[in-house]
Amino acid sequence: MLFYKTYQHKQSKEWVVFVHGAGGSSAIWFKQIKAYKQHFNLLLLDLRGHGKSNTMFQDVINNHYSFKMVTKDIIDVLNHLSIQSAHFVGISLGTIIIRHLAELAPERVQTMTLGGAVTRLNTRSQLLIKLGNFSKHILPYMWLYRLFAYVVMPQKSQRQSRHLFIREAKKLCQQEFKRWFKLAADVNPIMKYFTEKELTIPTLYLMGEHDYMFIQPVKDMIKSHKNSILTKLSNCGHVCNIEQPEAFNYHSIGFIQQHSQTIR
Repeated sequence: MLFYKTYQHKQSKEWVVFVHGAGGSSAIWFKQIKAYKQHFNLLLLDLRGHGKSNTMFQDVINNHYSFKMVTKDIIDVLNHLSIQSAHFVGISLGTIIIRHLAELAPERVQTMTLGGAVTRLNTRSQLLIKLGNFSKHILPYMWLYRLFAYVVMPQKSQRQSRHLFIREAKKLCQQEFKRWFKLAADVNPIMKYFTEKELTIPTLYLMGEHDYMFIQPVKDMIKSHKNSILTKLSNCGHVCNIEQPEAFNYHSIGFIQQHSQTIR
């Protein structure tokens, strides 16, 4: 089972589950915990191969990953903790995993807060994926990860986000990096399906106004999605929960409370 950590609230019955992106870990939510735990029960996870879950999947070392496999890992934890439904908060590639979970088990998902959401890879990011796929057997994987980190988070204000993700990525072994890299290459086909099929689950997209690789596809998508709203965070790039934590917490907590089942 995945490594997980919980924070219990004395009164609230609401659960919030945090899902990080590729190369990260549950450590990236350190600017959310204090604000969130005042209102909800929290569940933080390390996805397979990441953080403290990095030694728990040696049995599948020769197999590639799929979004379905990674998503079922989370459902296993929910079942283990007897959490029937929860609010999900994700960042970057973690937003796709949450969306996949909502497809597999919609009854488990009360709301989705998708930060720095990846809904489509644009031409530039597709070229990066192809370059990385060509070079992954030649170049050290950390060279590639640093390159991607600088391309996705190029601004000075994003330095903390870059350093955090690079630090966490160092905990991945090269074989693990290759599996997640291949998983990222499958984004467009699966997101094309998700874009065309809207779920009835309330969804908040929190996007940095300078997240130039991913914000436009979200703008295009929500035009036809009635249950989704977009909030743009000023002076902010891709990893908006780290770059603008106060705004991220304010909007996301308010959104969850608005759709909470608990009578307040």
